[in-house]
Amino acid sequence: MTTRVRESGADVIVCGIDDPSRDALDSMRALARDEPRPVVLFAERSAPEQIKAAIEAGVAAYVAEGLDPARVRPVIEVAIQQFRAYQALRGVLARTQAELEERKVIERAKGLLMQARGLDEDQAHQALRRTAMDHGQRLMDAAKHILAQKMNRKTKF
Repeated sequence: MTTRVRESGADVIVCGIDDPSRDALDSMRALARDEPRPVVLFAERSAPEQIKAAIEAGVAAYVAEGLDPARVRPVIEVAIQQFRAYQALRGVLARTQAELEERKVIERAKGLLMQARGLDEDQAHQALRRTAMDHGQRLMDAAKHILAQKMNRKTKF
C-alpha cells in the first residue's frame, strides 16, 4: 500500500471500507509511519472500538454510515487541517525530546566537571561554555567530548 501511495503522489488518501479489518488498519498504520499524509476513512461500521483503532492507526477522519457525496469535500478539508495540526505537534514533541536529551548530556558533563575539578554548577557551566567556544563547538558537542574523554579515561579534566 505504501508503495502505491508513494508512486501516486496523492496528497490525501480517501478510503471506503464497509468494516475496516485489522489488516487494513495495520496497512494504514504503516502508511502513517512511512508515507504520512491525511487519511479519510468512510466506513459503514461505527463501533467506538473500530473508530478508536482507526484513529490510532493514523486515520485523520473516520466517517461512519457511508459515503455521502455532499460530505466528502468538507470532511477532506477537516482531515487535512487535523493532519497538519497533528504533524506540527509531532514536530514540537520531537524537538522537545531532542532538547531534553541534549540537556541531559550537558548536565552529565557538568557533573563530571564539578566532580573532577571541584567546581560548583555555575563554574562547571562556564568551563563547558569556554571549552565549546575555544573549539568552535556547540555546547552539546563539547559535553559529548567531555563524556567521551571520561569513558576513555585518557584525559584528566
